[in-house]
Amino acid sequence: MHESFSLGRIAGMRIGANWSLVVVVWLIAWSLADSELPAAVPGQDPVAYWGVGVTASVVFFACLLAHELSHSLVARRHGIEVDGIVLWLFGGVSRLRTDPATADAELKMAVAGPATSAVIAVAFLGLSRVVDSTLDQPLTAAGLRWLGWINGILAAFNLVPAFPLDGGRVLRAWLWRRHGDKIRATMVAARAGRVFAFTLIGLGMVEFAAGGSLGGLWLVFLGWFLLTASTAEATRAFVDSRLAGLPVRVAMTSNPVVVPAGITVGQLIEGWMYRHRCSTFPLVGPEGAVVGLVTLARVKQIPAERRELVLVSEVACPASEIVTCDPEEPLTAVIARMNASADQRALVYDGAALVGIVSPSDVTRSLEHAELVPSRPPDGSPRSPDDEGSFVPGPPPATGETMTT
Repeated sequence: MHESFSLGRIAGMRIGANWSLVVVVWLIAWSLADSELPAAVPGQDPVAYWGVGVTASVVFFACLLAHELSHSLVARRHGIEVDGIVLWLFGGVSRLRTDPATADAELKMAVAGPATSAVIAVAFLGLSRVVDSTLDQPLTAAGLRWLGWINGILAAFNLVPAFPLDGGRVLRAWLWRRHGDKIRATMVAARAGRVFAFTLIGLGMVEFAAGGSLGGLWLVFLGWFLLTASTAEATRAFVDSRLAGLPVRVAMTSNPVVVPAGITVGQLIEGWMYRHRCSTFPLVGPEGAVVGLVTLARVKQIPAERRELVLVSEVACPASEIVTCDPEEPLTAVIARMNASADQRALVYDGAALVGIVSPSDVTRSLEHAELVPSRPPDGSPRSPDDEGSFVPGPPPATGETMTT
C-alpha cells in the first residue's frame, strides 16, 4: 500500500499513511458521534459526542500502529530489515524486505500483533470500568469501552487462519514446521485466505441486498482486498517454487545500455530509446558511476512540449532508491525487493562494475523457461547433455511489498 504522507519515525522505522486513512478516521468518528455513543450514553451535548468520537478514532489507529510495530520489532529481532509501516483504509501494513527464515520466526512475528491488540483491549476495558466507577464521565467511559472491544475484535479477526491475516501466517508457520516445505504451506494458507475472502464477499452481498447496509459493502470491499492479497501471495509462492535455486545471473539482461545523466528527456527518446528498444536505462555521471535509473513509465509522465527542457536526471529514480544485487544472489530474494520498489527493477553489480539489469520481463522470461523443465540444479547452471531430468538455459542475450485489518 503506497504512502501518501509521512507520520515520522519510531524506533528508526518510517511511519506513513495512505490518503484513505483520513477517510476511514472520519467515518469511524462520524459513526461513533452519530449513533454508537448516543445509544450508549443518551442526552449528551453533540459537541461532546464528536469530541470523544474523533479522539477514539485517532486512538484506534494508534492502536493499529502498535499492532504493526510489534510485528516489525519482532521481525528486526530475527534479522529482517523493515522499510516501514503504512496505515490505510483496512488497517496497517509492515513492509518487510524478506520473509522469515524459519517457521519459528514466522510464528513469533504473526502472534505478536494479535497479542498486542489483546493486551490493549484488556487495558482499555479495565480503564473504562475504573472511569465508570470512580469518575462522573460516562461518555469517556463509553469511548474507552469501545476502544477495548474494537481492539479485541481486531485481535480475534486477525487470528482467522486465512492468508494474509496473522492467523494465516500462524497456519503457514505450523504447516511449514510440520512438513518442512514453506512453499506448500504458503499455497495452503493462501487457499484458506481465498475461501475466507469469498465468504466475506458473499455475506456482504447478502447483507447489502437485504437491507442496503453500508456494512455489507464494507464486507465486500474487505473480502475483495483479502482475495487480491491471498491470490498475490499464492502467485509469489508459485514464482518462488519455479525459480527456487536460480541465481540472478541466469535471469539478468547483461551489459545494460547506460545514458549520460546530463541529457534531456527528448534526447533520451531520440538517441537511445528508439535506437536500442529498451524501456529502462541506468544514468551515469561524468565519472561513470550510476546516479539514477530512468524508465519508459517515468518518461511518459513528461508532456511532449517539455521533453527538450527536462533533464532525465530530474525524472529518474535516484541511486539511493535503486535495488542492487550480486550475480550469484538468489533470484527470488531480489524479486521480493523489486516488488517493493517504485520501478520494480534491479541493477546487478560484480564488485563495483555494473554487469546487468533485472526487469519484470526478465523474470517473466525466466518463468517461461522454468515451465519447460520439472527441476534444475540448485546453482541454476545448465545440465550436461548426458544428464537426465532438467535443462536450464544460460544467461539471456543482452536486450537493452504482513497486513492488519
